[in-house]
Amino acid sequence: MRKFLVILDDSRECLNAMRFAAMRAANTGGGVEILAVIPPDEFNHWIGVGELMREEARERIHAHFEVFAKWMRDRQNVDPELVIREGEPIVEILKQIDEDDEIGVLVLGASAEKGGPGPIVTALSKRFGSLPVPLTIVPGELSKERLEAVS
Repeated sequence: MRKFLVILDDSRECLNAMRFAAMRAANTGGGVEILAVIPPDEFNHWIGVGELMREEARERIHAHFEVFAKWMRDRQNVDPELVIREGEPIVEILKQIDEDDEIGVLVLGASAEKGGPGPIVTALSKRFGSLPVPLTIVPGELSKERLEAVS
């Protein structure tokens, strides 16, 4: 089964990327894989504190994932899977794509803020020609109605 890989983070545009991936998966018989990457700098503390922070980060990710997963199951009849990795986001995204042959499309949300589309979109834009899968960039300001129309 072809899967849409979408990145889970705290950005506003993440919501539209999740919606788009779920709708495309539902319309094409595909699946959704949600990847959350915990950057290593979050744990550069004493060992005990670092472990506690790592566990708290995983709990936040699971809680955030469940909100999206419930919507995907209830509204799109898609049961997403969650993958959590630790490391540099771009490196871990590319590793996940490389390690999972079923990933067919990477879906990212783009910020409409003045600072640009976001760090992941900006970093991957330099690699468009060499990415191992197609990349879909979903505007963060796109309305739900427009998302439904294009997916």
